[in-house]
Amino acid sequence: MKHILFVCTGNTCRSPMAEALLKKKDPNIEVRSAGIFAHNGSPASQGTVEALKGQGVELNHRSQPVTKELLQWADIVLTMTKQHKQNLILEFPKFEEIIFTLKEYVLEGHEGDWERLKQVYSTLEDKKTVFLQKNKHKYDNNTELEKALWSHLKEEIELIKEIESTLPNIDVSDPFGGSLDTYERTLSEIEKHIELLVKKLDNE
Repeated sequence: MKHILFVCTGNTCRSPMAEALLKKKDPNIEVRSAGIFAHNGSPASQGTVEALKGQGVELNHRSQPVTKELLQWADIVLTMTKQHKQNLILEFPKFEEIIFTLKEYVLEGHEGDWERLKQVYSTLEDKKTVFLQKNKHKYDNNTELEKALWSHLKEEIELIKEIESTLPNIDVSDPFGGSLDTYERTLSEIEKHIELLVKKLDNE
């Protein structure tokens, strides 16, 4: 049985939507959700509850932060934005191979670009680690160190921007603070990609 972990910012809007929809569409998949900056025990936002209710889904959700234990439990980690993905990889680099954005994981036709982007990010992180180990004591303050670091990584940063400019938008819009209509649009956006996810998992 597959274990899928959805991740957003506060685990009160997008990732609970994705979790609830996948549970509804395929009860044979184990699903959880968490947030990069989530507190323990917060309820889902009212807009999330109402939007899901409109789809016939009752939600009883309490937020939780991303932990190493959750990542160890998961077979696949699907984030709502590329920034969520990057934050997770920076904090938990050992899990990089299982972390994707939801859209990246299910959209076809850009596999080579995604793989190239992943390789460049990996090179960037390796160069960053080596540079900091060798040079962190050579600068008087963090500002100078950071300036030197980004200069050292300029080639990788430019290449990442170039690759990302050719890729489709892989972020799921954040409805937080919006109207019910805003939440419903986000739910529809997520549902379309959850349906693609179910098909992909069925074919594996």
